[in-house]
Amino acid sequence: MPRRDDPRPPAHAFLRRRSALPVWADLGWRVGLILALMAVVLVVHWFDADGLADTNNPGRPISFIDVLYFTTVTVTTVGYGDIVPISDRTKLFETFFVTPIRIFVWLIFLGTAYHFVFRSVLGKWRMARIQQQLTDHIIVVGYGTSGAEAVHELTARGVRPECIVVIDNDDASLAIAEAMGCNVLKGDATRDQTLDDVRVGRAQSVIVAAGRDDTSILITLTARHLAPYVPISVVVRAQDNELLARQAGATTVINPASFAGLLLAGSCEGPRVADYLTDLAATGGKVRLAERAVRPGEVGKPLAALSTGLGVRIHRGDEIIGFWEPAAQQLATGDIIIEIVPLQLVAT
Repeated sequence: MPRRDDPRPPAHAFLRRRSALPVWADLGWRVGLILALMAVVLVVHWFDADGLADTNNPGRPISFIDVLYFTTVTVTTVGYGDIVPISDRTKLFETFFVTPIRIFVWLIFLGTAYHFVFRSVLGKWRMARIQQQLTDHIIVVGYGTSGAEAVHELTARGVRPECIVVIDNDDASLAIAEAMGCNVLKGDATRDQTLDDVRVGRAQSVIVAAGRDDTSILITLTARHLAPYVPISVVVRAQDNELLARQAGATTVINPASFAGLLLAGSCEGPRVADYLTDLAATGGKVRLAERAVRPGEVGKPLAALSTGLGVRIHRGDEIIGFWEPAAQQLATGDIIIEIVPLQLVAT
């Protein structure tokens, strides 16, 4: 995972919002506005038909079809020169009224083309470029209190915001995440296509904090189906749902209420116990809990001999070994070490 070693603001994908109007209504009001402007010009031209002349048939009276034709080609183009204004009043009307309308109509044409065609093509192209760069990234599903706090903690630990993808359905939440520099996607993370779009199979890890246990468990199940080996951390609020989350494929299940209970219980033994537990979990203190694989040079040595920090636990397959147990006297290949690391060592 890239570290935050560049002081410049990172480049990131911009948030795209859909219009509140349906597509047909959005297109309809644009077409209606153009027709209304043309109707105004048509009416004026019709009442001032004497100010127009047909250069191909001099002296021929100007008909309504001639007026309709002249209005159309004048508003949409510069005209063909077969019907022209001859009176000063008509020339002034064309100069100061029709010309601004012509410019405005073309702006509507260009805006409509961009809105319905070019923006879609450009959006797909930019999304494809971002997807090509997405690898070893962290996906955060749900940018509520827990998800936002996770993103803040990740960036505080040195994870670059462009290595984080936030999925949510709320525009305001996505705007906040986008302002931080994260890649954002508005969508339903319970659907395969949404997680495929953020390349979940190439992710480093997935954090699920959807706000509802049933939704979080369904997202976990979908992510595990698409990414069998990617670690998934999920937040659940009901203790009964912790087992369901693990069965759905969660690697780590976090219950905020249970963790708060641990802190409260620890505070009963002394106020500094809860402070130290918080210190271990966050980046604001002097130490931090870290997890890593054993290094080749450490194999065969005791857990207490680590030079990187204070080893407190070993995960050896499905076995959990405490630092006081005899098995901790000899590290083995494949061990996962949990250690307490001074923050200055993490920074370096």
